[in-house]
Amino acid sequence: MPTTKTLREGSTPKRAAILTAARELFLSDGFDRSSVDAVAARAGVSKRTVYDYFGDKRTLLQAVVDAVGQSLITTIRSTLDETLTDRTGDADLEDALVAFSMRIATDMLGSAEYATLQRLVRAESGHLPRPGYNSMADTPDEALAERFAAFGTTGLLDVPDPRLAAAQFIALTFGVALDRLGSANAAQDDRVRPLLVEGVRTFLRAYRPR
Repeated sequence: MPTTKTLREGSTPKRAAILTAARELFLSDGFDRSSVDAVAARAGVSKRTVYDYFGDKRTLLQAVVDAVGQSLITTIRSTLDETLTDRTGDADLEDALVAFSMRIATDMLGSAEYATLQRLVRAESGHLPRPGYNSMADTPDEALAERFAAFGTTGLLDVPDPRLAAAQFIALTFGVALDRLGSANAAQDDRVRPLLVEGVRTFLRAYRPR
């Protein structure tokens, strides 16, 4: 089927059923052994509907990866809203940043969604638009940068470049855990928390107003 045709938006329940079916089959059988017929049968739709909604199997795989990535982005934004709030003050800033980091390290990095994203990207990289395809792109950094910029406005942080500050925060916390332990999943490894705490403290030494 050509991929240049105009795709139908279709009904939300049908799209969700197709994405769920494709995700399950790509994980259990792999991309090459998963047919569009099998996806359609599991989703309870016609083969024509799968093609009308997604064009071809590669586009369907990308849509599955993108959907998982969007779910993880939603987790990040909700965690930011719940841990780094307008009520965060200087006295509890360290605790709030540690709480945010631990929530991400458990609710996101320890989630089935994150494991699914990692498996699909590793196993099916040859079928995605480019090597190392990242459906989350820079969104986590940008969301954290927005919160750091707000903290800069209220005087909690001195952040001339919030985007750089966000990248450095991620590197000092999750990046260090990944480098040292090979994982930043706090749900499975109690060594993660001390690294996150020290990363937060190092970040604050650099970015707290003098």
